[in-house]
Amino acid sequence: MKFLRANKQWISPIGLALVLAGCLQQSPPSSPLRIATNLWPGYETLYLARSLGYYKDKPIKIIELPSGTEEVRAYRNSNIEGAGLSIDQAIALAQTQKDLKIIAIVDISNGGDVILGKPEIKSIKDLKGKKVGVEATALGAFFIARALEKNGMTPKDVQIVSLELNEHERAYKEGKVDAVVTFGRPRVKLLEQGARLLFDSSQIPGEIVDTIVVSQKAINNSPQTIQDLIDGRFRALEYFKTNPKVAAAMIAPRTQVTPEQILNSFQGMTQPNLKENLSLLDQSNPSLIKGMEKLIAVMVKNKIIAEPIDPASILDTRFIKNSKI
Repeated sequence: MKFLRANKQWISPIGLALVLAGCLQQSPPSSPLRIATNLWPGYETLYLARSLGYYKDKPIKIIELPSGTEEVRAYRNSNIEGAGLSIDQAIALAQTQKDLKIIAIVDISNGGDVILGKPEIKSIKDLKGKKVGVEATALGAFFIARALEKNGMTPKDVQIVSLELNEHERAYKEGKVDAVVTFGRPRVKLLEQGARLLFDSSQIPGEIVDTIVVSQKAINNSPQTIQDLIDGRFRALEYFKTNPKVAAAMIAPRTQVTPEQILNSFQGMTQPNLKENLSLLDQSNPSLIKGMEKLIAVMVKNKIIAEPIDPASILDTRFIKNSKI
């Protein structure tokens, strides 16, 4: 019998065949599924899932970026496979990134997004000619446009100052702006410092929705990892609803606000469960698709996007439908 030489040891052809078969059965190490978020409180359930160990030994990496703008840039540059994005950002991104899919609804803002002004400014109408800080995202442009529209005004009636989210608090305190369109930690801090609430998302119900998006390539390459991501997130949501004070205490150190402030932030949104998610994504509850159609029309009108897209084309129900928690 002939023998083959490998790694300085004599191996028979049969032995070599067994070694090769074993190698072929072993999957190569998976690259982590990189999901970016910003400081919006609704995405904290992803970090809570991580803290609770739901992503232990899973190739999932949750990354915090300073703003939605940075998330969009990271997605365009293929530095991430998915992101937590407001639905208008998802729509704007989908216009050029044809592979983008919305796979879950995280929350529907119901007061969490706000316009805060100096104490002497009594109403949105008093912003005429004033400087308003706005994040340079589709959400920022949409929200200020809707607030002004509800008060018989347009963006031309104010001076828009482009600010990243992490600049909101300082710009307000230093008097660089008279008001700011904000959310999350800056919302909490500025309200504490006496800023006046001029407008919030409860006045445009159902129009600001936050999502999890992933690329079609990631869906094709890592379907089980994406399923693990979704399962863990909804397990964490159930944990939060069952143990709100404990969950808030776990979230608070990372977000640099108190547990009480975390609970207050979550009161500014509704978080659809799995059943509610499925009805929104499969359109048996038409509110999401109708809201998207309205949003797209507003975005085209305000030149946030160049042309309409079919909202149903970017909805993907498979992971919500297959979730077992």
